[in-house]
Amino acid sequence: MGKTQKPWRGKEGTLQCLILGVLWNVVSGQIHYSIPEEMQKGSFVGNIAKDLGMDGKHFSEHGLRLVTRTGTIQYFTFNFHSGHLQTSERIDREEICELVERCIISFQVVIESKLEIYRVEVEITDINDNAPKFSSEKKKLKISEVSTPGSRFPLPEAQDPDLGMNSIQNYQIRGSSHFALDVQTGENGASHVKLVLEKSLDREEQSVFDLILTATDGGDPVRSGTAEIQVIVLDANDNAPLFTQPVYKVSVKENIPKGSSVITVKATDLDEGLNGDIKYSFKKITEKYSKIFILNSTTGTITLMGHLDYEESSVYEFEVKAEDGGGLSDWSKVVVIIIDLNDNAPELTTTFFINTIRENSPTGTVIALLNVQDQDSGISGEVTCSVPDKLPFQLKKSTDNFYSLVTLSDLDREQVAAYNITITATDHGTPPLSASTLLSLHILDTNDNPPVFAESVYSFYVPENNPRGASIFSLEAKDPDWAENSRLSYSIIEGQVRNSLLSSYVSINSETGVVYALSPFDYEEFQEIQFQVKAQDGGSPPLSSNVSVTLFILDQNDNAPVVLYPSPPSDGSTGVELAPRSSEPGYLVTKVVAVDADSGQNGWLSYQLIKATEPGLFTVGLHTGEIRTTRFFLENDALKQSLVVLVKDNGLPSLSASVTVTVVLADSIPDILTGLSNIAVSVDPQSDLTFYLVIAVAFVSCLFFAFLLVLLALRLRKWRNSQLCDSGSVNFHGVPASQFVGIDGVRAFLRSYCREVSLTSGSRKSQIFFPVGSCTNTLTPQQAPNNTNPLLILGDSNTNKEDAVTNEVSL
Repeated sequence: MGKTQKPWRGKEGTLQCLILGVLWNVVSGQIHYSIPEEMQKGSFVGNIAKDLGMDGKHFSEHGLRLVTRTGTIQYFTFNFHSGHLQTSERIDREEICELVERCIISFQVVIESKLEIYRVEVEITDINDNAPKFSSEKKKLKISEVSTPGSRFPLPEAQDPDLGMNSIQNYQIRGSSHFALDVQTGENGASHVKLVLEKSLDREEQSVFDLILTATDGGDPVRSGTAEIQVIVLDANDNAPLFTQPVYKVSVKENIPKGSSVITVKATDLDEGLNGDIKYSFKKITEKYSKIFILNSTTGTITLMGHLDYEESSVYEFEVKAEDGGGLSDWSKVVVIIIDLNDNAPELTTTFFINTIRENSPTGTVIALLNVQDQDSGISGEVTCSVPDKLPFQLKKSTDNFYSLVTLSDLDREQVAAYNITITATDHGTPPLSASTLLSLHILDTNDNPPVFAESVYSFYVPENNPRGASIFSLEAKDPDWAENSRLSYSIIEGQVRNSLLSSYVSINSETGVVYALSPFDYEEFQEIQFQVKAQDGGSPPLSSNVSVTLFILDQNDNAPVVLYPSPPSDGSTGVELAPRSSEPGYLVTKVVAVDADSGQNGWLSYQLIKATEPGLFTVGLHTGEIRTTRFFLENDALKQSLVVLVKDNGLPSLSASVTVTVVLADSIPDILTGLSNIAVSVDPQSDLTFYLVIAVAFVSCLFFAFLLVLLALRLRKWRNSQLCDSGSVNFHGVPASQFVGIDGVRAFLRSYCREVSLTSGSRKSQIFFPVGSCTNTLTPQQAPNNTNPLLILGDSNTNKEDAVTNEVSL
């Protein structure tokens, strides 16, 4: 899986807007610097800010970054204060490039503010920092005493990792005049040193020679290395070992396991015994190679002990020596060629990424910058990057294995709000290896969708006489945008309703879309209200949509029928219709015409005859209101016929009105005039009933007040009599004193004295009569007064004796 670096956030707001509208500009030119190796950390490399055309001192605002190959050491860094490119690590050319003559470290510079990519090369020049060195400081060389002058014997060679003049330039031998040096340069530039025998040897004269081999380079200052060569003179050994091949070449795959046999070298010696016993060894090999290969000294088999990696080294060269027991030897060269395999998956690095993009960004907008590397070579190192076909993105290769991820088509957040983009890098090896990285891209909303109502036209119904402020219906629009772009507000477009402003009838809640009635509706005034509702989002600029609304007013039975004919008279009289006495049954006398302001079944009227002077003489059409005769008129039929017609509608509950129609039966004009003079004004039966009820209530009230007055008068009279009895000035003339015994006797007398009172009722006269035959428990009839005439009180001389009423009053 590739590594993803965080996107640059410097001045994020303005930069992202710029990135969305401009493509990356990949600069084809290169910036080249050259520095010597072994420079201290932080050393100046070059004024890269100037070379990149970056002005100003705030270099951090440009978003400059160095992009190197994954897994490699970052040897350089950018100083944001000075704009200089500096070393971040100590650089050893021999460690990085080994024997490569021109050592180049390359990387890319990404300037996000300018949307540019530059390739930078830094050449590391060699310095003479390494002295020649022999693999062994002491070397024994055995030479037969019968060797002829001019014989050559291989010597160990020194190693110097420096190149050019800083590498080994010269060898010298000292210690004896019997020997000289022969230095030859091979095809690959390597030096081969041989010891040349100048004079014949005599073991009996000198059996050992101690020589000093010196290797010097051409650097400044000159460095050198030495090795001690001890030459041992042997007795006669006629034949030296001889390799079957001067050069052994073998090709092996880089993935062979450790312990595998790489190649076997073979040398022969015609001697027998100890002089024919051959031992193999490495003559010239680097310390690094000695850890990878091991040589069996007896069999000459070279075995792999380390790990082969084509990407580290594609060829290994070293020399082997075959030496017999007599000290004679031969040498051969071994070349191991590494076959590259597809053992390295591509490395995918995201060097720049913007994780948000506006949906209205143009096609070709750069989203990310990626770098892909494959350490394999040849076809195995060729890499193809791809994105899924179903996504609206594509990869464009720029340079140096850089790819730009750009939009392929228009984006729509309402369809897809976020994308998970899997970028896959696949090489062309067998089998192919791949790597992938996942980029999550969020689409930012733009106000590109107006509000949408579910329907283009709405119709709603509301009964008339609705309460003021009642909710009558609601509207809802949808906006697929996000956040403020989808926040809707509703309003009613102002209009006219019968010369009045629409806003005086209805209003709408701007947030919920609920429509309220500001006043009761009257179906009889208007049957519908047409207006438009506007839904507007909160985007910038805002988008809106209008929808037509028709509000139908439903009729209620709130109007009673109104009789148009016969019209009610204004002077209290009644309308008169004429009907000839000779009329036949079905004769149309008149027609009651009524209307109802309501509509529908609330305005359907029916007529009914509820009262008539002669029931059965006339009939009324149920739906027409026509008054027609049902039979012939008779002589005893009244001249004046009063008809009460009830008109009612079909509402629930039904409302009604009534009208009285007077029909006069007459055959001639004089009869009509005579009949009309005798016709009295008819009184509404309901009015007569009310009148009688009022009179009855008044009469009952008068009786009640009269009763109260009589009761009060009796109470006052009783109280007065009690006062007279208690007073000492009361004298009873004509009554014997023996009849009274104290006060108690008086009281008994008063209680027992009775008279008959005769009253007459009539106009303005009255009479009170006290008969002689009064009784008492105290007085005897003989003691009563002698006046036998009754007491008569006359209020009027005209006395009607028949109306006399006698009542008995007890005092």
